[in-house]
Parts: sequence; C-alpha cells; structure tokens
Amino acid sequence: HDAALQPASTMGIFGSSWLPLVPLLLHLLFTVLSKNCQAIDPSLSSRARHDASKTAVQPTLIPRGGALPSWSHKVIAGGTSRALAQSLLYPVDALRTLAQTRDGRTLADVGGKALLRGCAQTSSFALFTGAFQFGIFGMVTPTYGPLVASACGAAGSCLVSVPQEVIKQRLVTGVYSSFREAVSKIWQADGVLGFYSGWKPTMSRNVPFVVTTFTSRDMLTSRILMYKQQKDKEVLALTPMENIGIGITSALIAGLMTQPIDVIKTRMMTQAASKAMPYTSALDCATSIVRTEGWRKLYSGFGQRSIYMCGLWGITFGLEPLMTSYLD
Repeated sequence: HDAALQPASTMGIFGSSWLPLVPLLLHLLFTVLSKNCQAIDPSLSSRARHDASKTAVQPTLIPRGGALPSWSHKVIAGGTSRALAQSLLYPVDALRTLAQTRDGRTLADVGGKALLRGCAQTSSFALFTGAFQFGIFGMVTPTYGPLVASACGAAGSCLVSVPQEVIKQRLVTGVYSSFREAVSKIWQADGVLGFYSGWKPTMSRNVPFVVTTFTSRDMLTSRILMYKQQKDKEVLALTPMENIGIGITSALIAGLMTQPIDVIKTRMMTQAASKAMPYTSALDCATSIVRTEGWRKLYSGFGQRSIYMCGLWGITFGLEPLMTSYLD
C-alpha cells in the first residue's frame, strides 16, 4: 500500500535495484578502457603505420583513460576510492551515529540490520562526494594552493554529502525503515530543503576537516619524499602503505579538531528520532549539551568515528594514487 502511494518519479529514480550494480559497472568500465593500453593511435594513416612497422618504430599508446582529460582521472579515482572505502566501513559509521544520538540509542534499540540499512544506496553518493573533493582539489591547487583548494573541494562536496548524511543517519536511528521511504517522506514533508537539514553544522565540520586532512596529506607527503630522496635520489613516489599511513594520520588530526561539531551535526539531523524538545539552532544544541550533559558529551562517539574516519581516509588516500596512475 505504501509503495502505491510513492510518487512515480521517486520510485523510478530511487529504486534500489540498480544501485548495487554501480561497482560492477565501474569495474567493467575500467576493463574496457584498459584494452586501449596497447592500441595504436587511430589518427595515424595506413601509410604511416606501414612505415612505422618497417622502421620498427614503437606505436603510439593510448592511455587507459582514453581521450578523457587528465583532471578527470582524479575525479574518477577519487570518487571510486571514496565510495569503496565508505561502503566497507558503513557499519562502523552507523555505530558512531548511534553513540551521538540525543536519547542514547544502542544497537539493541534499532536492531542489527541498522548497521547495513541503506548501505548500498547512500554509499553510492560517495562516488560524487569523492569526485567533487579530489576533482576540485586537483584543479584549484596549481593556482591557489592546497589550503584554498581543499576548502573549495569540501564546500562543493556538501551538495552531495549533506543529503547522504541526512538519509543515512535517519535510516540508522530507525526514523525510516528503507531508503525509498526516507526519500519519499523527506520530500513530502520538506521538499528539497529537507535533504539539507543541518547543513550549517555539516559544512562547519566538513570544511575544516577536509582542509586539515588534505593539507596534512600534502605536508606529510612532501616531508616523506624529501626524507626518502636524501637516502635514495631515484625515489619519486610513495608506496601504497605510506599513503595509507598518511591518510590515517591526517584523519586522526582532523577528527580531534572537529569532533564537537560532528556531535552537533548528528544531533541536528536526528532530532526526529527523539521525543525531547527540538533544538532551535546549532548554537542552542551546543549550549544545551554542555549545560545538561557536560562538555565531555561533545566527544561522544569519538572512538567509533576515529576508526571510521582513519579507515575511510587511509583506504581513500591509498587507492586514489593507484587508480590515478592506472588511468594515466
């Protein structure tokens, strides 16, 4: 009966059947593109190819990324690595959300299925979150430096990450039982703005977090490469394990700085799950927590979030250079 009441557009666009196929489609895409690695440039004439074969000239190789511009490789690699990392760590993030709720919900209250509820659908949003972050960072850094570039990437990615967080956290806390119901009910109640509930604390957390993470990565990468080149002048790149270590360290530093904002953001987004008087603003939320629960509550869920964020950025920073190099 509920499904019959769903708007046709919602049923068509947000049907979950196609979403699990996203990783498979990406794998097929990379497989097809990789076949171009040994292809001869089609712009060569038949006579030129004949001459080349006679003189044993090596054929012109087309990169695995095909005719795509170089900046798009960062977009594809960043988006794919972020989506993969987020889907793997979704249960940990669900536990972090529960630890930060106003009424102290536990896994026993919402059931074990909450750890994976909406995982495939909301993790697919991360394709675009990562694409925005790495794409903007890559394009802006040469002109304005990593600090401005990371801030722009964080702000741009909020167009996707805020709706993702709203839907994900309401699914985890049991406000809605399915992704389809969440999208339909939010749309019917508040329209587009409903998907951006709590956008101010989310941006207040995301921008400093991403700025700290990306600038820390840039600084650590430079220092490690400088140290390695002093010992071996032929070293030009970091190993995957070094990139993972940089991601973990950068995320831990950023997490310490932004944990209180993350708690406020979660409280604002999950108010519908609580019977308490709603907060009127992010400032009201912060002062109310300190006044009634103590300042330590602003660091609730820090352990779960640290595991999630260190794993997320460790995997992302470990995979992104590999995928970019593969496409190049």
